[in-house]
Parts: sequence; C-alpha cells; structure tokens
Amino acid sequence: MPLKGEEPKPGDLIEISRFGYWHWALYVGYGHVIHLAPPSEFAETGFSSLMSVVADKAMVRKEPLWAVVKGDDYRVNNKHDGKLPRRTVDQIIQEAESLVGKTMPYSVTSKNCEHFVTKLRYGVARSDQVRDAMVAGAVGIVGVGALVAVATFIGTLLSDNKQEDE
Repeated sequence: MPLKGEEPKPGDLIEISRFGYWHWALYVGYGHVIHLAPPSEFAETGFSSLMSVVADKAMVRKEPLWAVVKGDDYRVNNKHDGKLPRRTVDQIIQEAESLVGKTMPYSVTSKNCEHFVTKLRYGVARSDQVRDAMVAGAVGIVGVGALVAVATFIGTLLSDNKQEDE
C-alpha cells in the first residue's frame, strides 16, 4: 500500500485513490483514521464502490488506515493549509472522536467524506472533487452548446451559398 509523500501526523487529511473518485479520511494517530463512510466504504465489504452516490446516510468510523486504504494509493493532502485557517490538532481530534459511531446525512455532492474532513480540519466543509466535476460538466455542456452553435452557423453559411449559386 504505497504512501505518496510524508508520513501522516494527527490532524492530517488523507486522500485515498479509488476507481473514479477519492475517499478522504482524517489521520488521528497510532495508525488510525476517522472517516465518513457510506455503506460502500465499510472495510468489511472488501471493495470500494461508486454506489455511495445513492446513499443518503453514512457512519463516522474509526479504523486502521490500512483497512480503509485496502491496497489503494494514498497520500497526506492538507491542500487548503495555505488558503484556510487550520484548527488546532486538539480541536480537530476531539471533534472527530466525538462523532465516531454516529450516523450522519450523506450526499455525494454536499455532505461527502471530503466535506466531512475539511470541516474538521478547517471549520469549512469543501469538496474540490465535487466542484471540479461540476465545472467539468458545465464546460462539457457549454462545449456541446458551442459545437451545436458553430455547426448551425456553418450550416447557415453553406445554405446561403447554395441559394446564391442557384
């Protein structure tokens, strides 16, 4: 289970590469993480899945890092440290520990595992992978719209030229 970059320290965000998305956890020390786990992320299932998109509830779990990673690549990624104020490690760990075992609302777009850990570390729930997916979708829609507009314009020009020739 390859670790990219530095060894985690308590309060660090752990980004775990899954097929098609990233799962996020908070390192709390002694080889353990706390994470928001929809049913598809439970370590006992033995697989990760995109089925989390249909889940509306998830459980806060404390598990060994190796059990959550399940052989996937992972790295420490405190990506907002230069942009957002970080809470103290004690605040981060205390709040995370107080949530273990609780069932929470879950939404892949607004209350996912990345929102959960960024809220713990920075006090602000953010998910860049959701934002990036929405931007890519909007660009795709704009791109298709632009393509249709260009095709319509060219079709109009060709039609006008054909009428002039007749």
